[in-house]
Amino acid sequence: MTEFIIIMLVKMFVIFGAVMLTMTYITLAERKILGYMQIRPGPNRVGPWGLLQPIADGIKLFLKEDIIPDNASKAVFVIAPAMALIPAVMTIAVVPFGPAVTIFGRPIDIYMADINIGILYIFAVSSIGVYGIVLAGWSSESKYSLLGGLRSSAQMISYELSMGFAIVGVIMMSQSLSMVKIIEAQKGVWFIIPQFLGFAIYITAAIAELNRTPFDLPEGESELVSGYFTEYSSMKYAMFMLAEYINIITVSGVVTTLYLGGWHGPILPPFIWFVVKLFAVVFFMIWGRATFPRFRYDQLMTFGWKVLLPASIVNILLTAVFMTVFGEL
Repeated sequence: MTEFIIIMLVKMFVIFGAVMLTMTYITLAERKILGYMQIRPGPNRVGPWGLLQPIADGIKLFLKEDIIPDNASKAVFVIAPAMALIPAVMTIAVVPFGPAVTIFGRPIDIYMADINIGILYIFAVSSIGVYGIVLAGWSSESKYSLLGGLRSSAQMISYELSMGFAIVGVIMMSQSLSMVKIIEAQKGVWFIIPQFLGFAIYITAAIAELNRTPFDLPEGESELVSGYFTEYSSMKYAMFMLAEYINIITVSGVVTTLYLGGWHGPILPPFIWFVVKLFAVVFFMIWGRATFPRFRYDQLMTFGWKVLLPASIVNILLTAVFMTVFGEL
């Protein structure tokens, strides 16, 4: 029992540390990629090629004055960033980064837990994060923050439905809610091939869930200053940023698991395959930010309810017909 606890604690620190380091440098990668796409160099002053920029940003935020507005509901204002960050960290526990590896003669899984309702766990826990955003908007006593919080809650409710229906096809084909078993079901054919419609719906809805461009209405700078975290500064502001980028890693890991075959691939080690696919999904999101203009709010809601939701239901029907005619893959 003691040995099991020690192994779990070591895995927790290693996986969490790796995710935090990755998240830190995804911020730099995003700024550099956006810079090159816009024909400018991006961050290049702090350290060689700007590699120390994320560390400088972290130190700057840590040393900034922590301001709480006079009229804010102080207790809720302080708790809200933690309510956004903690669910983001908790979802990482069931993302399988690779199969078991042998260390000192003992097989060690490269994930915290393989529960038989892994997908349900991710949806349940990640949906709690919206409470942090809504409470941040409400407690700030700012019109901009309140509008951002309301937009975010409406957006998440609208697009989470489509996300849930999009993965039903994967569950039907894999016959499981376990993330590891879904990867094992893709040994022959990655689910992106028979489930391409579901993949397109899921990744579109996921970008909307993350409040990323072109669905970044809750923090639309042109109209809401910074949306729900307009009044936040210092480490509370940093916690919202941490939550956003950890969620990007988690969503990319889930897309890799559900549709891109997880760690399956030729020649390279399984863990390397998973990481390569994960970063490919992250790059796709950054590419979208550099490419698409922001939706108008009515367009955002219309697209969610009148396009993605019916398409996700059609995907379920097509999967049922496919499995009836051809059987399991």
